[in-house]
Amino acid sequence: MSQEYITGDNMKKEYDLTKFKSRPNPYAKRLKKQVTLRIRPDVIEYFKDMAEERGIPYQSLINLYLHDCMASNRKLSMKWATG
Repeated sequence: MSQEYITGDNMKKEYDLTKFKSRPNPYAKRLKKQVTLRIRPDVIEYFKDMAEERGIPYQSLINLYLHDCMASNRKLSMKWATG
């Protein structure tokens, strides 16, 4: 490689971006969907603490956990107390 290629000397100092036309990302709707969940504060703190240990956002950690439950077809076992 030439030194010119490595340093970027062959690139313009500025580009006129007004000439470019923007277009919507066709995959954006498939990435994630925003929802509202009512989650207990202690559950949120649990995931925030765990996310901080791993250096990722807690919402991403919750998403990864739920995705893992879905991928492994994990079912919640619940028994209601009878009175």
